[in-house]
Amino acid sequence: MQLLIIISLIILIVLVILVAMLFSQINKINIQNQKIESIMMLSNKENELQEVEKSILLNFNNLGNMLGKTMFDNSQLLSKNIDVFKDEFRKSLTDDFDKLNRHIETKLEGINNKVEERLSKGFEETTKTFTSVLERLSKIDEAQKKIESLSTNIVSLQDVLTDKKSRGIFGEVQLYQILTSIFGEKNDKIFNTQYKLSNGTLVDAILFAPEPIGNIAIDSKFPLENYRRMYDVNTSEQDKLIARKDFATNLKKHIDDISSKYIIQGETSDQAILFLPAEAIFAEINAYHTGIIEYANNKKVWIASPTTLMSVLTTLQVVLMNLERDKYAHIIQEELMKLGQEFERYQKRWGALEKDIDKVLKDVKEVTTTSNKISRRFDEISNVKLVNNNHKINAVDID
Repeated sequence: MQLLIIISLIILIVLVILVAMLFSQINKINIQNQKIESIMMLSNKENELQEVEKSILLNFNNLGNMLGKTMFDNSQLLSKNIDVFKDEFRKSLTDDFDKLNRHIETKLEGINNKVEERLSKGFEETTKTFTSVLERLSKIDEAQKKIESLSTNIVSLQDVLTDKKSRGIFGEVQLYQILTSIFGEKNDKIFNTQYKLSNGTLVDAILFAPEPIGNIAIDSKFPLENYRRMYDVNTSEQDKLIARKDFATNLKKHIDDISSKYIIQGETSDQAILFLPAEAIFAEINAYHTGIIEYANNKKVWIASPTTLMSVLTTLQVVLMNLERDKYAHIIQEELMKLGQEFERYQKRWGALEKDIDKVLKDVKEVTTTSNKISRRFDEISNVKLVNNNHKINAVDID
């Protein structure tokens, strides 16, 4: 009995040992299976990682291609936009230049037309004046011919001029003819006849000369009686001497009258003209009566014959023409000064515009350089090849 118990115990122990060994083997087998499963899982993970790596590389490659294409498209679009901007800027700049040139041409044309108009008007006035002078010279020639014709018939003229009043009218008419032949009829801006002065006296004619000369009074005198007595063959030498003395006295009285009546300070010039309508009497005074000439000079009264008066008036006419011409020359000078100021403004504005253009061109060059650099960079990025597909990426790298 005890033996059976012992045998049972031994068998039980053996069974326990066998079960323990079996469990040990089973654990080993499970461990082996776990290792195998772990290895298989690692292999699968490695395959999955390779697939993921391939997918990532493929996606990265696609992303690189898309990025390169996008950057290339953006580069093309940027280049196109820059070209459009340059074209539009060039067109706008050209339009602005054209507008500026047209504006300048319009201004210059207007100034040129204005100057030409002023010059043309001045030349027309000058031509009219010269034509008028020529016409008046022809009239002077005609008047001179008439005077010569009258001098050839001096006997009949003496018969007509025996009356003092007739002589005065003759002198006044001759004076008016000379004035109209030089300045034209009814030229009130230059001369006037029977002009009343502020002292109430009437002067035969007055010349409105420019300053500093002033208005010049002209009075006609014809001392013919004593002159005829001096050269009358029937007059004795004693009477001729008396006539010569009376001739000088009468002339000095005429000079005093003209000096006191027709020279008014602030109204007329400080000189006047005594007109003698006979060349013979004027020659007589200058040849044999120099004292009368000196006396007249001291009184600032100038004695003039028809010929000398025409010379004086012609000289005055030239002076007036030169004054008119100087007026137009002053206007032309002012216009040229204005034109010079406009050119100076144009030069300053053109210089400022030139600086702006240079700055814009510099900026365009810099933008073009930057654009070229960006384009080259885009090309370099788009041409990058992602190689080394066998490169392994662990989970940490992926994360």
